[in-house]
Amino acid sequence: MKPGTLVIRADANEAMGTGHVMRCLALAQAWRREDGAVVFAMAESTAAITARLEREDFSITTMGCRAGGFEDANALASLAAELDAAWIAVDGYHFSPTYPRVLKEAGFRLLWIDDTGRCSPYSTDVILNQNLYAVSGMYRNMAKDTTLLLGPEYVLLRKEFLAWQSWRRDFAARAKKLLVAMGGSDSQNVTAQVLRALAQSEFEIEVTVVVGGSNPHERAIQQLALELPGQTSIRTDVSDVTELMAGADLAISAAGVTCYELALLQVPMILLTLAENQVPTAAAFAECGAAVNLGNPECGVERIAETVHRLALDDQFRRSLGKKARSLVDGKGASRVCHALLRIAQNESTSVELLRT
Repeated sequence: MKPGTLVIRADANEAMGTGHVMRCLALAQAWRREDGAVVFAMAESTAAITARLEREDFSITTMGCRAGGFEDANALASLAAELDAAWIAVDGYHFSPTYPRVLKEAGFRLLWIDDTGRCSPYSTDVILNQNLYAVSGMYRNMAKDTTLLLGPEYVLLRKEFLAWQSWRRDFAARAKKLLVAMGGSDSQNVTAQVLRALAQSEFEIEVTVVVGGSNPHERAIQQLALELPGQTSIRTDVSDVTELMAGADLAISAAGVTCYELALLQVPMILLTLAENQVPTAAAFAECGAAVNLGNPECGVERIAETVHRLALDDQFRRSLGKKARSLVDGKGASRVCHALLRIAQNESTSVELLRT
């Protein structure tokens, strides 16, 4: 049985960031590896995200309506019908509670990618919550036949990470390279706050700053980088961050999708929460010993600088953080999700054939 077409509904902008689309890109890549077709349906995007999807030769359909509501859901159902979609995947916090019901009533198989457990009642075939804190109790109000895919076993990592599944890190006695990664947009410019902390510290460490292609603060970040005591490089709109992550001894990261990528590469992490939805992720990583959680960026430049200094000099602590993080993520999550969708579709087809006979 061929996979058919997967229609992915996700958006990106400066406020919501790019994480929803980027993890859906991982799903799209995995679906394509199964010989399926993929179409992205988007009401909002950034130039960098659109360029990335186009570089990977994915089709993009622009939704000509306000995102997240009844009209959007009906437009998506019409598109899926036109494409004879095998599955629809939806990822985002701005979709109304009625949105999944419209799609299910139109007869489509639906994958709902979720982080919060707040979109209730859940009218969907599959709920994917890839987070470390995901538990079935978050989804008590769902249909009886809904399949739950919960936890980092199902983390959606892009294809560039697949080559690093067997790689293991050497932990230097003293950390010499620090990676700063605050996500694709960083609308609050937390990157600047981190750089100010490093500039005020006398501790010298080589810093690589990853600036997302949707980040509007690049010029200010470039200026701040000149004030740092050690060598600093700014990398903008990086399509493959794996080499940078592998080369880093330590990272300061937003507690979003990036921390799962860092986990695969065993990078000791200092996490900051840039949005409310990142709070449980940072807490869960810290609770199991896979990261240091500084919480809100308002924790202060002194605390950021002190934490970098402490971890840089403590190789045993960094080793413990990195190894624990790696134990959580194996890089096969996107394939597991695709195989789950294919099994469900196959079982439905088998049931239909049995009914016919």
